[in-house]
Amino acid sequence: MEGKNTAVVLAAGQGKRMNSKVQKQFLELGGKPLLYYALKCFQDSGLIQEIILVTGAESVSFCKEEIVEKYGLTKVTKVIPGGKERYDSVYQGLLVCRDTEYVLIHDGARPFITEEIIQRGIQGVKKTGACVIGMPSKDTVKIADAQGYVAETPERSSVWTIQTPQIFDYRLIREAHEKIRCRDMSAITDDAMVVEQETGAKIALVEGSYKNLKITTPEDLDIAEIFLKKFDFIS
Repeated sequence: MEGKNTAVVLAAGQGKRMNSKVQKQFLELGGKPLLYYALKCFQDSGLIQEIILVTGAESVSFCKEEIVEKYGLTKVTKVIPGGKERYDSVYQGLLVCRDTEYVLIHDGARPFITEEIIQRGIQGVKKTGACVIGMPSKDTVKIADAQGYVAETPERSSVWTIQTPQIFDYRLIREAHEKIRCRDMSAITDDAMVVEQETGAKIALVEGSYKNLKITTPEDLDIAEIFLKKFDFIS
């Protein structure tokens, strides 16, 4: 088991905020599907041995033929349908991992992951078995109360905005997901929350990049086009 790292890439979202008939992970960026860029980064990384792609049931064939086979993404060993919620899709991906030491869970709508981020993440996960990629917040953050008033202003130096990949010892994240599935998961927004609640493991914070944005709105896609032209990302 030692040494095998598997990337679970999530591409099952509906992307309703994009106001597009095309799911956001399949929108074109630089003439290729948005999803291609994250997959290509993992494909080219010497630290990644396998990629599991989780998508909507209706998109499995498209992903196999128009992305995986078309672009020669040979490390993608499985393209599987996800579940109703993000955490369901993650669990489905975890179930098909084999002989994996560390698993990197990544949103397919984040095209600008880099080899350097992967390297820092792999180093970070070895500390406690769990780490998240993120960046210190550039903005002041306010905590609101139930009535919509400011309840608290945390010190900005302690606030991070979390990105993906989130990286875990495979046995740790698999066990955490299996334990929490018998309870209400409606408040779960990322995989680190599952590990926090179920294992008590410390989650290492590892610096990602302010360019590692998630494409959620049309404005994000405009920014991504600029990044793709200005910076030396995979093409």
